[in-house]
Amino acid sequence: MALFESYERRIDQINAVLNSYGISSIEEAEKITKDAGLDVYDQVKKIQPICFENACWAYVVGAAIAIKKGCTRAADAAAAIGEGLQAFCIPGSVADHRKVGLGHGNLGKMLLEEETECFCFLAGHESFAAAEGAIGIAEKANRVRQKPLRVILNGLGKDAAQIISRINGFTYVETKYDYKAAKLNVV
Repeated sequence: MALFESYERRIDQINAVLNSYGISSIEEAEKITKDAGLDVYDQVKKIQPICFENACWAYVVGAAIAIKKGCTRAADAAAAIGEGLQAFCIPGSVADHRKVGLGHGNLGKMLLEEETECFCFLAGHESFAAAEGAIGIAEKANRVRQKPLRVILNGLGKDAAQIISRINGFTYVETKYDYKAAKLNVV
C-alpha cells in the first residue's frame, strides 16, 4: 500500500536521494529518526493537522538526512530537511523545477539564524493552513533562538485573521487603502 499521495510518481526520486546518504528506504529513514528519539511524522501532524501524508514523510526523510549528515545546529538541520522536501517534489513539476523543497529548507535555516529578526508571511485569502504553518515555524524556531522571532501574518481574509489572532495572541489590524487619497487607514 502506498504511504502517501502520488507514491508511484515520487518514490524513485526519493529513493535516489535516500541512497545518496546510505539510507535504503523511507522505512529506514523513519527508523533512523525514531532511534534518535524523534517522531517526526507525529510532530508534523501536531503543527499542521490537515497536512497531506506526503508532507509528513518528506520531513521524516529530511530529518534522517540531517541525522546522517551529522547536523548539530538547528539551522543546518533545516537546510538538510529541505533536501528531503525536494525529494518529494514530483519530477518535472513546477515545484521540482523551482526547487521549492530546497527553498523551504533554506527559509527554515534563515529563520533559525539570529541575524533574522522578523518573519513576514504573506498568506492567501482565508488560508488557515498557511497561517498554521507559519505560526508553527515561529514557535519551533524560538525554542533555539536567543531573541524571539517576530512574526507578521499578512494577506489573510478578515475572518481567518480574527480567529488566528485571537487563538495565538496576535494583534489583529484591519486596514483599508484609500486609493483616491493614497492613504492607508486602520479600520
